Amino acid sequence: MNKQWMSVFQVAAVYVGTVIGAGFATGKEIYEFFTQYGLYGLLGIILAGYIFIRLGTKMMMIALKHDLKNYMEFNAWLFGSRLAIFINAIFMIMLIGVTGVMMAGAGGLFEEQLGFSKMGGMVFTAFLAVVVMSWGIHGLLSINTFVVPAMVMFNIILMIISLFTLKGVGHLLNMPDMVSVKAFLSPFSYTAFNLALTQAVLVPLATEIGDEKLIKRGANLGGILLALVLLSCHISLSSVNGLADINIPTAYVMKTVAPFLYGLYLFIIFGEIFTSLIGNAFGLERQLKKVTGLPSWSLYVFILSFCLLIGQIDYGPLISYLYPLFGYISLSFLILLMIKKE
Repeated sequence: MNKQWMSVFQVAAVYVGTVIGAGFATGKEIYEFFTQYGLYGLLGIILAGYIFIRLGTKMMMIALKHDLKNYMEFNAWLFGSRLAIFINAIFMIMLIGVTGVMMAGAGGLFEEQLGFSKMGGMVFTAFLAVVVMSWGIHGLLSINTFVVPAMVMFNIILMIISLFTLKGVGHLLNMPDMVSVKAFLSPFSYTAFNLALTQAVLVPLATEIGDEKLIKRGANLGGILLALVLLSCHISLSSVNGLADINIPTAYVMKTVAPFLYGLYLFIIFGEIFTSLIGNAFGLERQLKKVTGLPSWSLYVFILSFCLLIGQIDYGPLISYLYPLFGYISLSFLILLMIKKE
């Protein structure tokens, strides 16, 4: 792989790594937004994949073209400077809330799957995050370059094993007994929520890279990989019943169909939770540093300490209630991003 394509892949990996957070990697988020809706969930995933490819690329190109250095500047361009003050406050709360969910997800993984203390798992994760983030943007790029390919590969393996050992493909066409408006809104609220939050990482990343062709290729590749992982995870989750009350359904499915890969898969899930945690914390640090002028290490400690407090709440309810709520709040962002010209 030449240097140019390696850089393209790094951009794609950061995009995927930021979106595939605690809810995505564990499968909980995919179940809540898509899998529980049967065939409508499958169609929703196809639409969501298209939106990730088109609008993720558009967002990075806008940031580059208008030299927007953070998500506050991006929202000022998108919503106008007056409304952006209110929007940025909401997005800051969302970003802190979701970073707290990442921390809760890491703790839940240690507790539910490994039998360790939840608090111990979260403290270990916070310590590791401070170490990696001390390397700045290079630490973020490096860890995503390793974790994202592993996550894509393991999800495809899990999908293939699920198809051959469980129900096959017929169940993907099942129609749910009742369909709510939420089933139709899910692909829009899901992508709106994730794209709104990836601003914190993708906007400064686009400006720092500064190469239009590289950014366009990287964002497109990232969107394609997201669609692939969404689809493979949905197929795996659809092959097992009774996942509604399980916090980490992908691990449950792997333990059911391929126990010999279970331990390694837990490591990959933790890696994905971790990459999203540090991606969000990186975005928050950029904003807080602009306002406070404090050194980066002290801001990282503050951010992660606050997330440890949020992480005390159970992970499952956080995903079930916070994520859909944040999705609906973010719909205005998605609509404006669709209709505004670069």
